[in-house]
Amino acid sequence: MKKEEKIINQTEFECLVVIINSGYSDVVMDAARKEGAKGGTILHARGTATKELTSKFNITLSPDKELILILVHNSIRDKVLLSINTAAGLGTDCQGIAFSLPVSDVCGIKRDSD
Repeated sequence: MKKEEKIINQTEFECLVVIINSGYSDVVMDAARKEGAKGGTILHARGTATKELTSKFNITLSPDKELILILVHNSIRDKVLLSINTAAGLGTDCQGIAFSLPVSDVCGIKRDSD
């Protein structure tokens, strides 16, 4: 079995999930790459929100969204999240939110040490 085909258990990876207005994925990926992310997957999505939410945060929500998934080593997670928030957070035209989820197993990638 090739090394990159092994399942890496109990990994040190995080999945960053970024939800932004449609058309701004390059802004997010540029910010993520600046801090060491290698790439991401962009999905087209449709958002829903209540009028209460939009008035509370004083934002206009577009139903057309992009959902970006970025797998990063947990050692750079915070830097990547902060960079994305600065470039594409709620205070920007992207109106993005980002969060991370722990990843327990990974296959299809190669660790730098392998």
